[in-house]
Amino acid sequence: MNHFFEMLEDKVALPMSKISEQRHLRALRDGVVSAIPFIIVGSFFLIIAFPPVPENWAIHQWATDHITEILIPYRMTFWIMSLYICFGIGYNLAKSYQLDPLTGAQLSVAAFLLSIMPVQFDQGLMLPMESLGSVGIFPCMVLAIFAVEVLRFCKTKKIMFKMPEQVPSSVARSFEAVIPAAIIIIVIGTINVVFKVNIEQVIQTLFSPLVKAGDTFLGVLVPVFLVTFFWLFGIHGDSIVGSVARPIWLQFFTENAEKVANHQTPTHIAPETFFQWFIWIGGSGATIGLIICAILFGKAKYTKSISRACLIPSIFNINEPVIFGFPIMLNPIFFVPFVLAPILMTTVTWLVFKAGWVHLMFVQPPWTLPAPIGAYLATGGDWRAILLVIVNILIATVVYYPFFKIYDNKQLMQEMEGEA
Repeated sequence: MNHFFEMLEDKVALPMSKISEQRHLRALRDGVVSAIPFIIVGSFFLIIAFPPVPENWAIHQWATDHITEILIPYRMTFWIMSLYICFGIGYNLAKSYQLDPLTGAQLSVAAFLLSIMPVQFDQGLMLPMESLGSVGIFPCMVLAIFAVEVLRFCKTKKIMFKMPEQVPSSVARSFEAVIPAAIIIIVIGTINVVFKVNIEQVIQTLFSPLVKAGDTFLGVLVPVFLVTFFWLFGIHGDSIVGSVARPIWLQFFTENAEKVANHQTPTHIAPETFFQWFIWIGGSGATIGLIICAILFGKAKYTKSISRACLIPSIFNINEPVIFGFPIMLNPIFFVPFVLAPILMTTVTWLVFKAGWVHLMFVQPPWTLPAPIGAYLATGGDWRAILLVIVNILIATVVYYPFFKIYDNKQLMQEMEGEA
């Protein structure tokens, strides 16, 4: 078994871990993460605009009468999040190349905005705001990378205006960006304006197969398996899988929120909140089930003490103490439940959402909330989400129990032999 684990770690886990730290993927991940504060705060205004209370309540009537004003913060944050993400990607990628981060961020935003095809109105040309939301997630990523690579090329080849040393650094950096800015503006402007090629639409079309696949049953099972698989080797599975999948999850989530804001029914089952509140209860691997088993049925001193120490962090979805403390990492006893429990929970959750028994998610609560509270808020106040979380906790507890008993009995025997 140890040889098997070593082989998997060398041939699969470590190479994938290196891929997740690739410069561009890391910049994409950090750029998306940088927009999370705006996503969290902005999405909560959807709950205020559509309070989960009966229509005859005064607060519901007040929200209906003032919905336009209530949604302004949402539209200036969550609704245009591609703009924030683009800035974050450009900043982080330029920083990784040891270029001026602010210049990289500004050039990225310029490239993204130039790629959006203006719409003709009676008053003239207008910028379609929806392009700054879910529609623009993948275009902004591609164009941010393009802009920073142009900046890097110009810097490497010294195709820049070089100012004397006496010139303040802020002024010198501004002039260094003139030629890269000109290249970006001319290239994208020519494609978009002269040749009438909708860059945004082309990029969306290229990524559409990934987006469609991500919102299927197989599309949620694969990330769940991969996250747990990498954690078994002590590698942060969420970081690896999220680097690739988070943009797709974010597009699902944004489209759900936009539909709710437009009085429509959300359609996507699998935004990141699907995993966050219904699968990773207590952290990756749904280890809250293991903690419950240890507290209720543990006999060995070690398992009882470690479970008490891990209980509070697990309630708030922090389970590194469980993974490294029990340990679960590289522990063959917990290999099966750590993978199986989340897969069963994913299956149940998918079927429940598919049947329409719980409202689809459109709000992004902070990930450190206890799962029942986070699930209730994420679904816009659907009490049935709390029941689904409880059912999933029971599933995790039942799956972990027999394997925990094996581990606990082993620890108990070792303690008895030590005392003898």
